[in-house]
Amino acid sequence: MSGDAEGKSNQPLLLRLLLHPFLMLAIAGLTWAGNHIAARAGAGHVPPLGMASIRWLIGAAILYPFVYRLLRNDWPLIKQQWPIMAILCIGGGAGFSGLQYTALQYTTALNAAIFNSFGPIVIAVAGKIIYRDRLNAIQALGIMISLAGVLTIVSRGDKAILLNMSFNIGDIYLVINMAIWGLYSAMLRSRPKIHPLTFTFALAVTAGVVLFPGFLWEHVNGKQFHFDWLTFWVMFYVSIFPSIVGYICWNKGIEAVGPARGGIFLHLVPVYGVILAILLLGEMLRIFHLAGFVLIISGVWLASRKY
Repeated sequence: MSGDAEGKSNQPLLLRLLLHPFLMLAIAGLTWAGNHIAARAGAGHVPPLGMASIRWLIGAAILYPFVYRLLRNDWPLIKQQWPIMAILCIGGGAGFSGLQYTALQYTTALNAAIFNSFGPIVIAVAGKIIYRDRLNAIQALGIMISLAGVLTIVSRGDKAILLNMSFNIGDIYLVINMAIWGLYSAMLRSRPKIHPLTFTFALAVTAGVVLFPGFLWEHVNGKQFHFDWLTFWVMFYVSIFPSIVGYICWNKGIEAVGPARGGIFLHLVPVYGVILAILLLGEMLRIFHLAGFVLIISGVWLASRKY
């Protein structure tokens, strides 16, 4: 333990800051907020299962030169603990991304943001059921305050918007999707003690291969890639940032602070989404945005503290 502490103290300050679990969780949320924007931008140009499959296969190809030596060392543990690896890679990789992109073909961005905000609650419940995790009153309060902030933003401060929402098959997919993500995040503690790059590579390969038949089915049924610059930039972004950077940061952050405390950072995704919309789409900053930001940051601060 002292050796680890001494090694960390010898790291440059900037590196220590970048490797801080809360910063990594925040970065993961940022990459996934961009993922929603990229997926919406690619609607009609990139089929959802094709986007999910090729995203993971490109990510795996990018990672391979950095991971092939690590893979040789970690392979015995992967074979020994293949059931949990299969659950994590198929569920958290193939199932989550494929269902997410499919859902975004049917539901609105408003509904997607709301269902995404239930992630921390689902993660906390999954951890309690599977691992008997304890969730103290302050952390539960932080989750609820942060959720209130998210609802303030997505409803634009008007409760009538929430009361009049309609739900469709895409919303059902999102509910199932958040259940999958909650189980994945809660079960990360059971994954083999292998290098984070090895785990991300295994997840990317598995997800890409599992989703590939769905991509072929889409192609046969007329849902094909449009080869233009929009498709190129969408695939470039989703293959690197949400697939590699986001998953590595999320997995390391959750391992460091636990799923209950780390899951609250999913509430930052709609915050980032609003900021990106203002910067990239020219939307105006409103009072309800500021009110929501204050609630979300307050909730994240409460839920991420140790008690």
